[in-house]
Amino acid sequence: MKSFNIPEYYRSRIISPLKEFRRKRDKLKRDFTPTVLDFGPVRFFIARHFGFCYGVENAIEIAYKAIAENPGKRIFLLSEMIHNPDVNRDLQDRGVQFIMETSGRQLIPWEQIGPDDVVVIPAFGTTLETQRKLAGIGVGIEQYDTTCPFVEKVWNKAHQIGQKNYTVVVHGKPSHEETRATFSHSKESAPTVIVKDMAQARRLATYLTGESPTEWFYEEFKGQFSEGFSPETDLQRIGVVNQTTMLASDTQGIADYLKQVMIRQYNLLPEEVDSRFANTRDTLCYATNDNQDSTYALLDHPADFALVAGGYNSSNTSHLVELCEEKLPTYFIETEQKILSRELIRHFDLQTKQEVVTENFLPGRQPVTILLTCGASCPDAVVEGILMKIVSFFENTRTVEEVMDAIEQTYA
Repeated sequence: MKSFNIPEYYRSRIISPLKEFRRKRDKLKRDFTPTVLDFGPVRFFIARHFGFCYGVENAIEIAYKAIAENPGKRIFLLSEMIHNPDVNRDLQDRGVQFIMETSGRQLIPWEQIGPDDVVVIPAFGTTLETQRKLAGIGVGIEQYDTTCPFVEKVWNKAHQIGQKNYTVVVHGKPSHEETRATFSHSKESAPTVIVKDMAQARRLATYLTGESPTEWFYEEFKGQFSEGFSPETDLQRIGVVNQTTMLASDTQGIADYLKQVMIRQYNLLPEEVDSRFANTRDTLCYATNDNQDSTYALLDHPADFALVAGGYNSSNTSHLVELCEEKLPTYFIETEQKILSRELIRHFDLQTKQEVVTENFLPGRQPVTILLTCGASCPDAVVEGILMKIVSFFENTRTVEEVMDAIEQTYA
């Protein structure tokens, strides 16, 4: 796999070598068992796959390259490079300005952008409407377009099935940058509708079968369908693609459900299914799959609690949190700074969308066992910071060198 040139301060003396040990031992990535870092009174089960993926490292490399190659020029990002506060803050500290919020709200008017400015496209990609706006200004975007290749793969699949007269159903969060971009590209080739979850997929099915009146559709899916969309005609042939950071099992569940609805609606034989439902299984991102499968394997091990690191607006990270919360107490934190003391931790509640403080999160008995993972946009250095902050609360722990020597002997 390609090696990227990213700032050294995003790497870790613990986490980065650990990943390399595991990669050499398991080049085909068939072993999803976690790595155990045993410090004595506290031990960590660390997910097999986590942290920066191919698309994120590619985006970071290009963004810092844009800064290095354009001294004296104004450099803009369309929105957050990735959903990680440390990375975005560092780029801003280097003078990079964001044109939009992640929601799409304009921060800098287009009138203030000129043809001599540098504009970096974030890893999520962008809409065709924005591309045309930049082209009209005279800004070239090809050189610093960091769109993840796996996002582009979804766009290509949507285009392919659109050319075969399928309607595209996008499983994603309607307000997320990636989903907005995928919707924009898809609707150029095919009627397109977004479903955010299985509940909306079930509601969509009632329009497919004619159980719900057509006029309800336009209110129920407001802002989630392409111009001129007709439930009566555009739901007769469909294919499902996804925001790449969604829970893979959720996307597959939605696709399987809508496929069965089609089979029942049209009394399809197995060899006839493709006439109504397109095969789009290959749009699921490998990194999202690997991270989620690694989390499932992580949860096979008993522990006192789980720590999940990442940006609070990170979609792929939030899904890892949801998986962990089903099994044990889980704390979703951005950095080690959220660990206030041995007794207090400030963490993000997915239900209330607010930070809360939990007392006595570390049990009094020993050894304490912690499951640890992070999202695809979280630097290794952040994971190390969290790990070492926890270790610092315990006495008579093994040194990092001792722990890493044990790992090297295990995975050499």
